[in-house]
Amino acid sequence: MNFTRWSARLPGTQRRAAARTEQTASPDRRGEGSVPAARAEQPTDETPTVPAVDELRVREVLDRVPSLVALVHGPDHRIAYVNDAYTSAFGVRPLGERAREALPELDALGLFPLLDQVQRSGKSRTVKSRKAPDGRSYTFTCTPIAQGDGKSGSDGRGVLVFATDVTDHAEAAERLRASERRQRETAVTLQRSLLPQELEEPDDLRIAATYHPGGTEAAVGGDWYDVITLGGGRTALVIGDVMGRGVRAAAVMGQLRTAVRAYARLDLPPHEVLQLLDGLAAEIDANQIATCAYAIHDPNEGKLVYSSAGHLPILVRDENGTVLRADEPTGPPLGTGGWMHTSGSIPLAPGSTAVLYTDGLVERRDADLDEGIAALERALAGATGTPQVVCDRLVRSAGVTPDHDDDVAVLVLQHPARSGPDSELFRNAALELLGGVEAAPRARAFASGVLTSWRFPADLHDLGVLATSELVANSLQHGTPPMRLRLRRTDRRLIIEVTDGDDHLPRRRRAEPGDESGRGIAIVATIASNWGSRRTPGGGKAVWCEFALPRTRPT
Repeated sequence: MNFTRWSARLPGTQRRAAARTEQTASPDRRGEGSVPAARAEQPTDETPTVPAVDELRVREVLDRVPSLVALVHGPDHRIAYVNDAYTSAFGVRPLGERAREALPELDALGLFPLLDQVQRSGKSRTVKSRKAPDGRSYTFTCTPIAQGDGKSGSDGRGVLVFATDVTDHAEAAERLRASERRQRETAVTLQRSLLPQELEEPDDLRIAATYHPGGTEAAVGGDWYDVITLGGGRTALVIGDVMGRGVRAAAVMGQLRTAVRAYARLDLPPHEVLQLLDGLAAEIDANQIATCAYAIHDPNEGKLVYSSAGHLPILVRDENGTVLRADEPTGPPLGTGGWMHTSGSIPLAPGSTAVLYTDGLVERRDADLDEGIAALERALAGATGTPQVVCDRLVRSAGVTPDHDDDVAVLVLQHPARSGPDSELFRNAALELLGGVEAAPRARAFASGVLTSWRFPADLHDLGVLATSELVANSLQHGTPPMRLRLRRTDRRLIIEVTDGDDHLPRRRRAEPGDESGRGIAIVATIASNWGSRRTPGGGKAVWCEFALPRTRPT
């Protein structure tokens, strides 16, 4: 093969040709004042003769380079040349044959469309790190070449394929990617292990939540949520966000979530829970910023009572599709100290849906935060179905993808509107206690009539009347007016609650044989499934107990 008929159309060729022309100019054309170099006038035998690069045959160079080189020409890419390295990698290739049949390795790599493109456009193209059939990885550069002066037809056009072995780099990169994947999986597992594995299921609410880790790096975030049943039919809902990423943020998040569950057991108003959490956050890490929203749902009040420490507003969609945004009060993030948090409320009537979320759902680098919240309101207005369906729709409408740059946590709760036979399983009854010796008998008679109308079995009826009697007697002895008795049943439990105007909380204690009092709460704690007490927002207290109902088999 006459390899010198082919020349790569590279800019360096023209520069070297110009330099060679200047160096070989005739001495006769030098100016009269010019003086020849002394070394040039007196060559010696000791000076080795080194040929110029342009005087080397191209084939001699390509035959010896460790990279794979192949030359194809014509519209059907017939083989014109393969170097020794190419032959060692893929075997002997017959010259003059069509490359598609004779170079199956290029076909397996999908390079023939690239060869066509290079030949048509006259521009070089490179594809990085492709794994060849021999198991090694190569970076391929395809350069257009022309025969002679390059003015001949399409048959005179060819492509020089130059492949560099990058197997070591490719394997190192793959090991790095595999290590990053393992680290990320470990980080996400850590994050998810700090979140509730199963959400508690209140009687009166239907709840779903989702968490999406942000980005593809190994760093974990501090988004979290929780659902805590407080007893007496009430439920606490929490969502928070520890700013930043990394194991430290996740560790702070885990401590705050554990603390919230402990404070929630005290059954305090939302602002008091955040006040305690604020002090703890400063002790955990004064430099770590965290936001949190804490809300309590009482089915008897038809609203969410909440408090917020720098967190985004709660959204509520009523049964008509109107979306309300929770207003102030909103305090600074946790750990700042010196701020008195306050509680607010937002309606949550039957048929309503509420959404608590972190900033990853609505915050974007190229848009204002209020725009993101407004977009979420529009998405919530049209979102119907179960809480999980609503949760998924909100995440999709926000454009959250696996490579989203921030963590996302969403908590959706619904207060179902019950009708038909289902509504018979959720009943309420209340009685105002005016005090005096007749209050206890009236309370027992009222409880007996209500429990009979609710068709409770005899044993549960008697236990309910006994518990009512003890709670009312305790309130009459230690409380102050106004006093109120409330009975509530759900599909799972019977709840008995007595409120009065005194804020002294009762406690269970062991009564001595000679004591005339102190046994009422002990009796209630013994016969009931659960009991508790809390201070009410307007002053006073509520003491409650509950009995688990036998599960009815579906018909």
